[in-house]
Amino acid sequence: MRGQRVKYIAVLPSLITILNGVFGFIAIVFASRGAEKGIGGFSHFAMAGYMILLAMFADMLDGRLARMSQSTSSFGGQLDSLCDMVSFGIAPAFIMLNAIQVHLELTTPLGSGLFHRFIWLAALAYISCAAIRLARFNVENEENEAAHMSFAGLPSPGAAGAIVSLVIFQQEVAPTLDAAIYVLPFLTLGVAVLMVSRIRYPHVLNVYLRGKQPFSYLMRVLLFLGMVLWLGMQTAMMLIFLIFAGSGFARWAYQRVHPARNPLVTPNPSVSAPSSSHLETHG
Repeated sequence: MRGQRVKYIAVLPSLITILNGVFGFIAIVFASRGAEKGIGGFSHFAMAGYMILLAMFADMLDGRLARMSQSTSSFGGQLDSLCDMVSFGIAPAFIMLNAIQVHLELTTPLGSGLFHRFIWLAALAYISCAAIRLARFNVENEENEAAHMSFAGLPSPGAAGAIVSLVIFQQEVAPTLDAAIYVLPFLTLGVAVLMVSRIRYPHVLNVYLRGKQPFSYLMRVLLFLGMVLWLGMQTAMMLIFLIFAGSGFARWAYQRVHPARNPLVTPNPSVSAPSSSHLETHG
């Protein structure tokens, strides 16, 4: 049986969604050019990481525009997933793989042996888990408030952010820090597993920034801004992404030892339920 033909689409949200995928493609192009300096003296790997961050912003914005214009659609949700696969699935794995290969030059015994095979394994595992994560989100997504207050598994933008923020840190802040390069494939494999896990992660925008919130939430935002000013954007960004990715696992491990009485995220009565389909911060 043929599916229903798409006759109308929301033009502006769809353009923003496509922009998400375009940023992901540009990130791949930059990463393919190696470690030499590019525009403004930034390394191409750092520029690729910044493109992924722009893709995250577009991914967040498209759903907002769709709801504001009351033009959410299933088409928008599917388009969002396809673009997310490029920007938060393929691009981060490619950036990680090329950054390590260029750094090690793959001429040393370490680069051509077991570690070389391991970075390929980490990249392939990440791409596979990102695809599974996005497909599972589409199938299991529900039109209710609770479904949009937390996610089962690490969202793909969060996983991509953890990888590219470490790359940006190594390229811009600590270019001689070899440890960051050796950590990358292990981090990539770790966030890949977290994406397909059932560990709960909060929807940061809906839980902490929408509607009326406790005073402590304001203090957390101020703490975040203080970290940026004190440590610098690249370092603070890396720490925030890594803490977010690790917090879900740490909370899960703690609750296994000390079972919690309350769920991770309870609905905020001051936050209205977002509409589904054209989804921001997608799976």
